[in-house]
Amino acid sequence: MTQPPEATFSAVLRAASATDHAAAESAGYMGDLMGGKLPIAAFAALTARLHPVYAALEEAAEAMREHPVAGPFVHDELARTAALEEDLAFLYGTDWADRLGDSPASRAYVERIRAVAFDTPEGFIAHHYTRYLGDLSGGLIIGRTLERVYDLADGRGVAFYRFADIPKPKPFKDAYRALIDEAPLDAEGRALVVAEVREAYRLNSALFAELGAMSWNEAA
Repeated sequence: MTQPPEATFSAVLRAASATDHAAAESAGYMGDLMGGKLPIAAFAALTARLHPVYAALEEAAEAMREHPVAGPFVHDELARTAALEEDLAFLYGTDWADRLGDSPASRAYVERIRAVAFDTPEGFIAHHYTRYLGDLSGGLIIGRTLERVYDLADGRGVAFYRFADIPKPKPFKDAYRALIDEAPLDAEGRALVVAEVREAYRLNSALFAELGAMSWNEAA
């Protein structure tokens, strides 16, 4: 009897984290935001919370750029920090850095990235994969929806969701999954990546939960 082909690691990773991914996607806050049920302040607050997360992850990318296992995942065209700062300047004003409040959920996310993504390839790959592959998939849809719902003319405020240097996301994502499949990780290393991807989704869900618990009768 012919044995079925062994699943690729990217497929295993996707299946193993599917429940956590679905939990993050089903957050009530995101549904309300994309349905236009929340004020634009709620969208601004999300952008504010994502900025330190990506700043930390892209700092980790610099630290891991020359690493033999993690380095191939570092692609400058993925970088989002500058785009987030452009969006924050539009949403909050040029003094945005002085206007953002504290976010325990965002702070916990950053602390986790700093703990595992600066010197271990498994941690770096896990957080890199969770954020950027998601950005190039559902993130593109989210950006288009928010641009329409909040009437953001000329895409102002949603630069984060636009990848000018990746005009064809699908081939890029296919190549990225191939990197996942070919990464020289043993069984223990792969297990660490799976566990950390699930942790990344939980951190993302906590961020959405924090936003969902806020009162949007007041400025974010």
